[in-house]
Amino acid sequence: MSANNQAQAVIDGILAGKILETFDAYYADDVVMSENRTEERVGKAKNREYELQFLDSVQEFHGATVGRTLIDGDHVAVEWTFDVTFKGDKHVVMNQVTMQTWKDGKVIREDFYHG
Repeated sequence: MSANNQAQAVIDGILAGKILETFDAYYADDVVMSENRTEERVGKAKNREYELQFLDSVQEFHGATVGRTLIDGDHVAVEWTFDVTFKGDKHVVMNQVTMQTWKDGKVIREDFYHG
């Protein structure tokens, strides 16, 4: 599968609300993830737990949209907008860019950039 198809499969999975299923299918066992290139989380298990904690904090997911997607070899950047209400009724529209590095059909690094 090409980087374009892989990136689209991840986007489609997230937009369909299959966040954990997509993570399990497309992320490497030794994946490194970070927020704004700080506090790196190493390993699929640790990052899956982080995703679970995030999902548990959400009261209602109102939707997501994708802006520009850039692919350069094994690197993929995606603009995301998420509309969520967190537990405690805090409604937020979040904008972020994800930068992924792919190897052998799996994400080996993903950095989330947001303000």
